[in-house]
Amino acid sequence: MLSAVIAASIAAQPTPVPEIAPDVKARIDRILAETPLVDGHNDLPIATRFRREGDVANLQSDSEPLHTDMDRLKAGGVGAQLWSVYIPASITGDEAVRYTIEQIDITDRLIAAYPDTLAWADTADEIEAIHASGRIASFAGIEGGHQIGGNLAALRQFRKLGAIYMTLTHSATTGWADSATDAPKHDGLSDFGVEVIKEMNRIGMLVDLSHVTEAAMHDALDASRAPVIFSHSSARGVGGHPRNVPDSVLERLSDNGGVVMVTFVPSFISDENWDWFANRSAYRARHEAKHPGETPEELAAALERWEERNPMPRVTVSMVANHVDHIARVAGYDHVGIGGDFDGISSTVDGLDSVDDYPNLFAELIARGWSDENLAKLAGGNFLRALRGAEAAAAAMADVPPSLDKPDMED
Repeated sequence: MLSAVIAASIAAQPTPVPEIAPDVKARIDRILAETPLVDGHNDLPIATRFRREGDVANLQSDSEPLHTDMDRLKAGGVGAQLWSVYIPASITGDEAVRYTIEQIDITDRLIAAYPDTLAWADTADEIEAIHASGRIASFAGIEGGHQIGGNLAALRQFRKLGAIYMTLTHSATTGWADSATDAPKHDGLSDFGVEVIKEMNRIGMLVDLSHVTEAAMHDALDASRAPVIFSHSSARGVGGHPRNVPDSVLERLSDNGGVVMVTFVPSFISDENWDWFANRSAYRARHEAKHPGETPEELAAALERWEERNPMPRVTVSMVANHVDHIARVAGYDHVGIGGDFDGISSTVDGLDSVDDYPNLFAELIARGWSDENLAKLAGGNFLRALRGAEAAAAAMADVPPSLDKPDMED
């Protein structure tokens, strides 16, 4: 978590976001009424667990410091939300399976608590039907292959419990897939990793390539019979963070039909912001080495003094739009979407501070000349097409038996 000084700086020095003109707002409202805005990644379930002990009550409005509540989802025009059922990468094996079930339970209780706003969906058609009813279609997303504990039976049961996608790794390399933020072991995917992709295709579960290495992205594209997604990643051609998608992968999405759902994580959007966090971490490590035995309060005070001398670079809606534009230019307008990562980030983009702010991104793109057709694709049309592609691949594999592979490996 970031310090109070960073939070105060964010609150005190926002980059002004122009008010959306009435005619532009009417255009955005019309697009989002016709096409559901699908957000690929929201971490409210784990935020609820850590900050509220799993209590999903009183999330109708005024849920600060959370980024998400029911009123703001509606204000932001959200039509479908993929709720992340994240667990820490350090939890593996049978414990990971149990922890994931607990996170799915939080998601299920969240959806049940607000029946006038949220409803479980299972298909692209159901997303459209729920959106037409004025509610927000909801799915779960497994945020890391470690969560199946090396067990394809767990994968199949998570799908039945509402998980529409699985991210192949989180922050740590698993026994079968390399993470973008850990040392690689497999040069992409192992043989079992390829088997996981095939089983996900068979059961109609989207393959999510956020968090994996470039080599793993290519291996997954080679193996998958269905479109892939990146539930919350941006463009490495604009921001160099390893969690972003390189052009070599973007160039393959037209053949695969996949979608990169641009995320709002400041350090993914701006290299300057990413460098700031790296410098802060380096300062902390040096300080701790020089001051062994220092209390947590003393360390926090030292960090605050450093932050006062080194203000965090701000990130704007325009910078996010640069990533959207880059993906549309390299991969095509059919291959870009939105995955905000709200309630999974400790700082936000100015003007994209919570789930009611999506219209600010659309207004920026309208100012850049985006057409209604391409804005509708970005909002949710591309995701719906990818999901229908996964449904078609599963239907074509209806006669393929379940994989019973039991790899001799670590999770």
